[in-house]
Amino acid sequence: MNDIVHDDDSHARLDRLAEISQRLLARARALGASQAEVSCSEEHGLNVWVRMGEVETVESTRDRGVAVTVYFGQRKGSASTADLHEASLEATVEQACAIARHTEDDPAAGLADAALMAREFPDLETWHPWRLDADEAIDLALACEAAGREADARVENSDGASFGSGGSLSVYANSHGFLGRERETQHSLGVALIAGRGDGMQRDGWYSIGLAREDLEAPVAIGRRAAERAVARLQPRSAPTGEFPVLFSAEVARSLVGHLLNAVSGGALYRRASFLLDSVGTRLFPEWFDIDERPLLRRGLRSTAFDADGVATRDSALVAGGVLQRYVLGAYSARKLGLQTTGNAGGVHNLQVGANAGTQDELLRGMGRGLLVTELMGQGVNGVTGDYSRGAAGFWVEDGALAYPVDELTIAGNLRDMFARIEAVGSEVDPRSHIRTGPILVGRMTVAGGE
Repeated sequence: MNDIVHDDDSHARLDRLAEISQRLLARARALGASQAEVSCSEEHGLNVWVRMGEVETVESTRDRGVAVTVYFGQRKGSASTADLHEASLEATVEQACAIARHTEDDPAAGLADAALMAREFPDLETWHPWRLDADEAIDLALACEAAGREADARVENSDGASFGSGGSLSVYANSHGFLGRERETQHSLGVALIAGRGDGMQRDGWYSIGLAREDLEAPVAIGRRAAERAVARLQPRSAPTGEFPVLFSAEVARSLVGHLLNAVSGGALYRRASFLLDSVGTRLFPEWFDIDERPLLRRGLRSTAFDADGVATRDSALVAGGVLQRYVLGAYSARKLGLQTTGNAGGVHNLQVGANAGTQDELLRGMGRGLLVTELMGQGVNGVTGDYSRGAAGFWVEDGALAYPVDELTIAGNLRDMFARIEAVGSEVDPRSHIRTGPILVGRMTVAGGE
């Protein structure tokens, strides 16, 4: 396969998007807008799906888009198009202006403060194009599935394997004179396998994701791990009912951090739809617990020098010593709350949860008896009260070791209590997300099984 792309025209394409953004800003000013912002993007991708050794789908995608937002004082209008011809771009600006003239004033509307715009744009090593054709992509997916099917005789079926590779180019510009350019690639390979027969069938899988080809696990390793996970779930039993320690494996532990993020995001806060209102400066976690945001991490899955408002990003603590340090705000939500943006318009960038413990096996030994959760189902989380109740599957733990697989159970608690009861964060981080955490042990939760 050809790993090096010699005819990379991404910079030229970014130049074109930048030129379009400047023309649209100028047109918005000519039409009377007091402020304006433009986002331009191009995306391309190759995706293949195979199942039981046969090709099911091959998809090549190319998308592009332009979004224009204008402000007439504090009246806002937005419009978008996927047609980059001059007449369509002109009509898009005019439509945004027409919408703005008919909207009500919004005191929080407008660009982020000019003084906060990013001025430095380091290379964060997010661009690693992988030039391969459909046949090569199919071969990778087939090899991954075959390795899983051959790993264990109990794997008798497959839900299929998939490979994806793509890249995106984007430009954000506004009437402060800010212009930011970004390019990012992402590649993925995964498989889902079915072990057992009839009513005893169990499904599980594994996948790998990264910005560069070398970040991916080998196809054979992915397939074999998927097989191990599917086979390990065979002949599940019911879990006891009661209050027990619950260890969230790394791949599901990040969902706990996701619930925290939802509760401290600006939209939930200004709508007063969060159980963590007025919680900055409050201890929510044990005193050893830290979460840091690292937006400038090289080769991070969510690295960027500026947020969706053009505001410069910077490394900062979200939780330090168990205490919530700040909310997660863009310019609009910050104004609604009377606060300063945290550079998080569009979301968070590379969260790192600090570890205080060792491997998952060591955590299991330490917890003694309880539940290891490897899968969560349902959306049973109330963001207003923090009440938590979700379907789960995993393994029952006795004497510090996995005893048997369990499914069709429910785990419940309140997120505020669960955060306070975290006893350990393991060192084995799942790298497949911008929320990087190891397994998380909650000292006590309600487990509702069938026993």
